[in-house]
Amino acid sequence: MASMTDNLVVLRKKLCLTQAKLADKIGIGRQTLIEIEKKKRPMTWTTFVALLSVFRANSGTSDLLDHFGIYTGELSNYLTSSDDVRND
Repeated sequence: MASMTDNLVVLRKKLCLTQAKLADKIGIGRQTLIEIEKKKRPMTWTTFVALLSVFRANSGTSDLLDHFGIYTGELSNYLTSSDDVRND
C-alpha cells in the first residue's frame, strides 16, 4: 500500500482524473483522498483494493502498477484465491 500511496498522484493524473472524480469513483471523500496523497492519512485496505480496480481497468495505469511494484504476482494470487485457500 505504501507504493500505491507514493505513486497515487501519477496514477490519478495518467487517467486525467481530478481528486474529486477519483474519490467519487472509489467511494471516499475528496478530502480523504487529498490526505492520502499528502501522506497525512494512511490508506485503508478497502481504499487500496478500490484503487486497484480503477487502475487495473486501464492499460496505461495497469502497466504502471506493475512497473511500480504495486500489483505483484503475490498480490494477484492473494486476491484471486478462494477463501478456503487463504484460511489454510
